[in-house]
Amino acid sequence: MNFLRRRLSDSSFVANLPNGYMMDLQCPNNSMSSPVSPATERKHPQLPQPSHSSSTGTSIFSSISSAMKQTTQAAAGLIDHSVSPTPPVAQKPKILLVIDDSHTDWAKYFQGKKVNGELDIRVEQAEFSELNLAAYVTGGCMVDMQVMRNGTKVARSFKPDFVLIRQHAYSMALGEDFRSLIIGLQYGGIHTVNSLCSIYNFCSKPWVFSQLIKIFNLLGPEKFPLVEQTFFPSHKQMLTAPNFPVVIKLGHAHAGMGKVKVENQHDFRDMASIVAMAKTYATTEPFIDSKYDIRIQKIGSNYKAYMRTSISGNWKANTGSAMLEQIAMTERYRLWADTCAEMFGGLDICAVKAVHSKDGKDYIIEVMDSSMPLIGEHVEEDRQLIADLVVSKMTQLVITAGSMPSPLRPWTPQVQPASARSQTRPQLGQLSQPRPTPQGGPRQPQGSQPPWTNAPPQQRLSPQGQQPQSPQSTSPQQQRSPGSPQQVQSAIGSSPVQASKAGVFLPQQPRPPAQGRAPRQPSPTETSMQQATPHPHLNKSQSLTNAFSLSESSQRGNANEDEAKAETIRNLRKSFASLFSD
Repeated sequence: MNFLRRRLSDSSFVANLPNGYMMDLQCPNNSMSSPVSPATERKHPQLPQPSHSSSTGTSIFSSISSAMKQTTQAAAGLIDHSVSPTPPVAQKPKILLVIDDSHTDWAKYFQGKKVNGELDIRVEQAEFSELNLAAYVTGGCMVDMQVMRNGTKVARSFKPDFVLIRQHAYSMALGEDFRSLIIGLQYGGIHTVNSLCSIYNFCSKPWVFSQLIKIFNLLGPEKFPLVEQTFFPSHKQMLTAPNFPVVIKLGHAHAGMGKVKVENQHDFRDMASIVAMAKTYATTEPFIDSKYDIRIQKIGSNYKAYMRTSISGNWKANTGSAMLEQIAMTERYRLWADTCAEMFGGLDICAVKAVHSKDGKDYIIEVMDSSMPLIGEHVEEDRQLIADLVVSKMTQLVITAGSMPSPLRPWTPQVQPASARSQTRPQLGQLSQPRPTPQGGPRQPQGSQPPWTNAPPQQRLSPQGQQPQSPQSTSPQQQRSPGSPQQVQSAIGSSPVQASKAGVFLPQQPRPPAQGRAPRQPSPTETSMQQATPHPHLNKSQSLTNAFSLSESSQRGNANEDEAKAETIRNLRKSFASLFSD
């Protein structure tokens, strides 16, 4: 028992015992226990300390294990999250602004349509008089709209992605001028149908008629019969008309407004005074006794032709009662619509108006843009065609914006292939080949490489432009001893004067002339001497130059260039000494 007591007092032993066994030893009711000495009682409170350290270690181990399990589960969750499909991000709908009156609800014609099959379309409709805007260089265009809906005033602000214009931007008769809004949309870079450029140009009917005159001059009166019209910038030029009756049109107006039929000279002068009061321009046309009016409209790739006959007897077919009938679309009418649709960069929606006279002739009088009124029994179909055209244009913009490269992308030059560079680059021998200079002439400083550099031997051209001669064509003996007496004799001849000239020339080092310089034409004396020499392709100076160049090229592998030059000069001196000794 004393042994057990001593072992119980040992903390290391208690730490190694199981908890249950330790409690049995500590239990006072145990039959094997005996009274505990005071020393043991003093040591007994220290017994739980090893158990506390063991529980602490166990808790730390369990904490680490749980942390590892949580980390594993989190990693597994991340992996599962990456593998699982991500929820689709809701894209903002494209905003379409329709400028038209409230009689036509354009939202129902765009219901269910999507841009590029993915993006919804939100339609905002208002008139020009209900709009205001602010345009920025980088911020696009912000439109403010104040409309009346069921007696309630609704104010909205938005950035339109596309605009459909179905109203006239300028009318002198109604006193409406919304050209500033057209400028703001253009300033903000907004795309429209028709284009903003054409909308702005259609704010002046004489300006549009000038484009019809260009088509008339291009196609001729047979294919494009245009009415004779005269333009007056002001009333000062309105003195008389060549024929009567005439139709006078004041300024820029629509729907038959501002048009007056004048029968005689007195009425014409009265109308000139009215033009002076209006302070505007005017046009005159010969009055055509019409049988009916013709209208050819084009919406995208859809064509329709209508015939309108006045019932009330008014000379204006669009005033009073009229009978409207759809007629067959002929190639003549299609040509009118297609040629007029090309003006001002292209018109997606347009209509050509003509008058068919009682004598069976047609006269084109006007062209209308996307603000044209829809007529006939197929108005709903035409509106649906306009909606489809707008969706197609918006889809093209989305596709173009997705495929357009970034303007901030760095420019990468295209590297030319080595084969192409070798074909286009001039040969090295053509740039660095030495050419003879006049005997006794000054040395021409050149920036090319000297002939003793480690450049491969290239072809040398004769001054007469004959076949090039390469160093390989010379004999091996000439390559080994360029200063031999036989070569010098054949090159110079037996004349002491020629030898002295050659002696003046020899110390000079030949350098290639500037690129592009024409070869020197030989003198008649040199030509005759060349014919007398054994070699038919070399004159004296060329032979000496080649000899000096070959002698230098034979010494290219030497380490000391000065010794190579000195050796060459000594060989030349020996050659001249043997020559003069004869």
